[in-house]
Amino acid sequence: MTSEVAAAPARLRRNSNWKRLWLGQAVSLTGDYVFDVTVMLWITIRIAKGLHWAPAAGAGAVIAASVPALVVGPVAGVFVDRWNRRRTMLAADASRAVLIAALLVLTIPSVAHGLPPIASVAIIYAVVMAASGFAQFFNPSRLAILGLVVAPEDQPKASGLFQATMSFAAIIGPPLAAPLLFVAGVQWALLINAASFVFSFLLIYAMKVPPQEAPDEQEVAGFRAEFGAGLQFFRRSPVLVTIAVGAVVATLGAGCISGLAVFFLIHNLHTLPKWLGTLDGAEGFGAILGALAAGWIAARVGATRVFWAGLVLAGLGIVWFSRTGTLALAIVALGVAGIMIGAINAAIQPLLLGATPQHMLGRVIAVVAPVQYLAGILSLALASFLATTVLAHLHADIAGVRFGTYDTIFGAAGVIIVIAGLASIVPLRGAATQPETPA
Repeated sequence: MTSEVAAAPARLRRNSNWKRLWLGQAVSLTGDYVFDVTVMLWITIRIAKGLHWAPAAGAGAVIAASVPALVVGPVAGVFVDRWNRRRTMLAADASRAVLIAALLVLTIPSVAHGLPPIASVAIIYAVVMAASGFAQFFNPSRLAILGLVVAPEDQPKASGLFQATMSFAAIIGPPLAAPLLFVAGVQWALLINAASFVFSFLLIYAMKVPPQEAPDEQEVAGFRAEFGAGLQFFRRSPVLVTIAVGAVVATLGAGCISGLAVFFLIHNLHTLPKWLGTLDGAEGFGAILGALAAGWIAARVGATRVFWAGLVLAGLGIVWFSRTGTLALAIVALGVAGIMIGAINAAIQPLLLGATPQHMLGRVIAVVAPVQYLAGILSLALASFLATTVLAHLHADIAGVRFGTYDTIFGAAGVIIVIAGLASIVPLRGAATQPETPA
């Protein structure tokens, strides 16, 4: 263990380490969203143009990015807890910059015309999977670093700002992809994403991170034992289990809406599908407002209250959305639900940091993140299954209230989220204290 004593982190406005971390991630995340959409367009419109398998190839890029989150994510936490977090982030950023830049070879005319389309797609898949794999090491390390460089009293605000930045990047990034591809060329989108990782690398390199305590030799007991210790610690913590369950339930509700909102527009609101982007925008801007507000509110009333109250109000917002009959009300209702979802996401990070010792953070996140990610995938599958099978022809009238396929699915999801929020109140008491690792 090092003998250095780190100075207490500066408050957020004067915290240069936090500013570097935030700015690097703001640029990097925007580059990621540009890259994700560009890859799908590049594959479907350019590489596989006119081929019958083009739609499947575009969807395959999404799968390629998702697989590492489910396969690498659960095991990455053990190594994140062993390794120096700052060096892990630097290595991940450098590797992703090189990987994305390597795709520029496919934009050289002689290479693009010389390779069969299926080979070009396979190379892109491999790069996307590798880059996503490095992200599974970067993301837990980023949260651990945030816990080191930001004072506990400022962590809710920092988390809120970070979540708002993620939501903003998700809004502005995708619309930039098509103009870059069709006007400037795919190589510019690749260069921008690679450069964003370089920018993040340089800012992380400039950070002065407090010394990280190296694990004792007794603690490095082998992957299986360390992974099991992480699972056991998670299972024994009612706070962590409650956070995970709440996040999963909220993700299930949000996933149902994203998968079926277009049908709700047509069948319930009797309007055109072109308004789907407006609904998404309302939820996205709501998430930005909610994340920013949550950081300010959590600093005063605590992240635990923001979390469970956010679940309750998000569920009520989704129930309201399910009962709307006009587009204007639907936009308002989904915006309100988005505010609450943004608040929930902003509260999760300080709760995790408060409930988990630094040397366990990687393994705890390796449980929470993949489960939440899997919930997002399963929610789409479950909602689609219900809408096309048991609830496909639902037309009921109960006490003068009509129930159809899509409003019933959304309403049920909202009620479940409300129940999860109410059930979170008791387990989250005392969440501000950081427990010791069980022997």
